[in-house]
Amino acid sequence: MNPIKTMIVFACAPIVVAAYAQTPATKPGPYAGEQSRSIKALSEKEIDDLQAGRGMGLSKAAELNHRPGPRHVLDLADRLALSDAQRSQIQTTFDRMDRDAKEIGATIIDQERALDARFTRDDVDGVEVARSIEEIARLQGRLRFTHIDAHLRTAHALTSQQIAAYHHLRGYDGAAGAMTHQHAH
Repeated sequence: MNPIKTMIVFACAPIVVAAYAQTPATKPGPYAGEQSRSIKALSEKEIDDLQAGRGMGLSKAAELNHRPGPRHVLDLADRLALSDAQRSQIQTTFDRMDRDAKEIGATIIDQERALDARFTRDDVDGVEVARSIEEIARLQGRLRFTHIDAHLRTAHALTSQQIAAYHHLRGYDGAAGAMTHQHAH
């Protein structure tokens, strides 16, 4: 090697080594810090939402397509001028949804906990894991339908005018298109 090139390499070597020493050996992964979760696949908020029966956006397709949610309709009952019969019917719908969602949510948590436990064993089995995942997916589908079904039942209890008022009160006026369905009320 040329003596000048050798001097340059030796002169630069401490700079390269110092720069390398100051960078972390590995970049933290996107899940760093989550390894201490009680159930690795669920955040504490997700566990809380499942236990509380909250919708977590599962019924957004219904909500944004003129099928109001029972909790929000009950919150806006006076402004929507709900009759006593409508309040009662929608409260029953909400109570049923809330009960079923909490029950399904608790089962999802149990299934996620069981799946998580499988990975603590040395003999984790792909077939076992597949069955667990399929069951969790089935339960998630049931949970989503529970919430969407409550929106459908609520929409059937309201008049077209009440749905339009709900849509306005929830700030959905800017959505493209007008209501395309008609109610018998």
